[in-house]
Amino acid sequence: MSERVPTYVYASDPLSQAGIATQLRARPEILVADDLDGAQVAVVVADDVDDETVRVVRAMQRNGCPRILLVAARLDDSGLVAAVEAGVCGFVRRSEAVPERLAGAVAAAAAGDGTVPPDLLGRLLEQMGRLHRQVLAPRGLTFSGMTEREIAVLKLVADGLDTAEVANRLYYSERTVKNVLHDVTTRLNLKNRAHAVAYAVRQGLI
Repeated sequence: MSERVPTYVYASDPLSQAGIATQLRARPEILVADDLDGAQVAVVVADDVDDETVRVVRAMQRNGCPRILLVAARLDDSGLVAAVEAGVCGFVRRSEAVPERLAGAVAAAAAGDGTVPPDLLGRLLEQMGRLHRQVLAPRGLTFSGMTEREIAVLKLVADGLDTAEVANRLYYSERTVKNVLHDVTTRLNLKNRAHAVAYAVRQGLI
C-alpha cells in the first residue's frame, strides 16, 4: 500500500470537524493528524467562504501547509474566486463529502492536483475569463502578470540575444528593451534579467 497522506481537519464547529475527521479515518490511504505540523494536506470545513474562512486558509499556508482542500456547504461565484485567490486547491460540497470523494480529493491535493466539481469548474472558468476581459486585457496583462511584449523580450533574452539584438529583432529601441526588463524585474521582485528568464521558464511562459 502507498504511504498514507497526513491530513489535518479544521472546522470552527467541533461537530463538523469530528464528522469529516471520522470519515477520513475510515480510509486506509489517509492519516488524520492531530495538528497542522507535518500535515501534507489541510481540510477546511465551512458553511460559506467568508472573511474568516479566507483568514484560516492563509494562516495555514503561512504555517507550512500549502495544499488546502475546502469542504463548503455553499459556494457562490464570489466565494469561489475568493477561495482560489486565498490558495485553495480543491473543493468538495459538504453534501457530497462521502469518504471516497473526500479521500480522492485529499490524494489529488497531495499530488499537486486540484479537485473541482464540474459545475463549479465552469463557473470558475467564466469568472477567470471575465477577470481577463475586464481587468487584465485592458492593461495589456496576462494571467502570468506579464504583458505579451515582456514575454517576447524574455524569450529572445533566453535565446542569448543581447539588448541591441532584441531591439533589432522586435523593432524596438534599446531603451524600450531596457525599460521592459526593468519593469519586469521591479514588478516581480526579480534580481536581474537572468532571474527574470528563470522565472518565466518556471512559469511555463517561455
